[in-house]
Amino acid sequence: MLSNLVASLLNSCPVFEQHCQLCGQRPTASGICASCEATLPQLAIPHCPQCAASAGSSLVPCGHCLRQRPAFDVLYAAYGYDYPLDGLIGACKYGGQAALQGVLSALMPQLLANRSDPAAVDLIIPVPLAAGRLHERGFNLPDALARTVAATIGARFDHGLCVRKRNTAQQASLSRGERLQNVRDAFSVKRRCDGLCIAIVDDVATTGATLDAVATALKKAGTRRVEAWVLARASDHKI
Repeated sequence: MLSNLVASLLNSCPVFEQHCQLCGQRPTASGICASCEATLPQLAIPHCPQCAASAGSSLVPCGHCLRQRPAFDVLYAAYGYDYPLDGLIGACKYGGQAALQGVLSALMPQLLANRSDPAAVDLIIPVPLAAGRLHERGFNLPDALARTVAATIGARFDHGLCVRKRNTAQQASLSRGERLQNVRDAFSVKRRCDGLCIAIVDDVATTGATLDAVATALKKAGTRRVEAWVLARASDHKI
């Protein structure tokens, strides 16, 4: 785990210049050159004003949000979940390439351009990973993303406020209904959060089930407002 952390730090350090992770040609300090960064998938337009999924209007919530309002108040995303960003995220999470945490974290500030006043949040937390999966993987990508965005705006970061109470099946292979059931009551909050505005950070939002489950736990603990901040948003609810 220590080696993963060291690799991530070196990868994001401007002193250690590297070649672009996408084109493999241009030198860059952040891991992705400016030319390739300009080609990263943009958030769908129009998109739902609450969950940011592709929708018919950016003014009216999508059908999913109208039928069952998510526990989080709004979702902001830096990019869309598509090629080539989806490959980088997959290589990091499932391919054991821990050093890509630094590359992906460097993209998070783009999210702040989509939120009018990011400094208004009281606390930033990552979506927690189950203990067994954390031991197996050696790192939690949302943790790295959350630390970066918190440092960027000077916000408070809390790694341990929210915990996963039980192991859950990986969401990627499940349907929307199965995802909602899989993470229901899977999270708990260690202390009261009365009156706070908290941002939950995750790498990808697909159905939004995990973010909804975490937000539900935070609201039960008294949180006034919960925002979901993700690196990438899938264009619809089907993935």
